[in-house]
Amino acid sequence: MNTGLQGKTVVVTGASKGIGFACAEQFLAEGCTVHLVSSNNAALEAARGRLAVDAPVLHTHAFDLGDSAQRAALVEAVGVPDIWVNNAGAIPGGGLDKVSDEVWRSSWELKLFGYMHLTRLLLPAMMEARRGVIINVIGIAGAQPRYDYIYGSVANAALNTFTRAVGAHSAGFCVRVCGLNPGPTETERLRTLYRDRASASLGDAERWPELLANLPFGGPSTPEQMAGIVTFLASDQASYLSGVVIDADGGAMYRA
Repeated sequence: MNTGLQGKTVVVTGASKGIGFACAEQFLAEGCTVHLVSSNNAALEAARGRLAVDAPVLHTHAFDLGDSAQRAALVEAVGVPDIWVNNAGAIPGGGLDKVSDEVWRSSWELKLFGYMHLTRLLLPAMMEARRGVIINVIGIAGAQPRYDYIYGSVANAALNTFTRAVGAHSAGFCVRVCGLNPGPTETERLRTLYRDRASASLGDAERWPELLANLPFGGPSTPEQMAGIVTFLASDQASYLSGVVIDADGGAMYRA
């Protein structure tokens, strides 16, 4: 299959681990030049070592994307690529009484406002050039909200709406904006979230695997499976998709 990705430039935020790292790995395999972004420089260098490639096809950038000035500095540093993957962000689990104002606001600054701001910075140049793809890796809680993940559910729902509305508009300028809602995925983030849920619902954080026992296909997805969808959305094979958000939870939300 000709993906049309050979030679494209890609920026992936939150790229030092999990889905972001898997995206970087797959884009490199497709012949892209990839810019990894994370707030942790040591983690970026570890990721570079795991990818076992170097310049001119792999670049790393340490920026705190929870800070609007650093978001602008990142775009200034890397320019406007062919493909931008918004993936940085981890909103903590818990109900209204479990997460402090400071924590939920700072987590929204990174993910909700971070995705929106970066899109706002990128879109004018992409639309003027009449090319480009922005992919937002969001999360299934936006489509299947939960009280014990209330702040993440609300932020993700907002990003779903944002992606659909902006993608519908940008298509008129030959720029595509799409989203992905991963269901439970085998990452460090999954373990943290489900430990919190197990502590709240079962009284024991170590019982977190019990909450995943009935997932489709016998368990959570892998980062590589989610990265495959991102790669597809970025490719020429998805050239008529914009304003679309894919729910990738194995159909779990529709199971009895």
